[in-house]
Amino acid sequence: MTKSKAEKTVRDIRRRTRKHYSAEDKIRIVIEGLRGETSVAALCRREGINSNLYYRWSKDFLEAGKKRLAGDTVREANTGEVKALRCEAQSLKEALAESVLENRLLKKSLIGDCGDDT
Repeated sequence: MTKSKAEKTVRDIRRRTRKHYSAEDKIRIVIEGLRGETSVAALCRREGINSNLYYRWSKDFLEAGKKRLAGDTVREANTGEVKALRCEAQSLKEALAESVLENRLLKKSLIGDCGDDT
């Protein structure tokens, strides 16, 4: 039982300490692999990634290029747009929370203290 608990702890630590690569890093790694100056295995070892991850990134990279060359100009939101949308969503959530709180207070003031005497 303690072994499985220990294994779960190790998995959790690995998940939390997993490196997150920026889009620029992914592109740099994929282009370096496509150049063929070093083997993909050596590149993956040097960058500390699994070769399956490299091949997934290269597939995504090539698919995006294929779509762009085919005339698909619709793109996903960039980092700035995502940050702005998250900020707006947070503001809306706060405004909604304030409205709900005000609504509850108004309802309580209309009901009064009738429920406290019973």
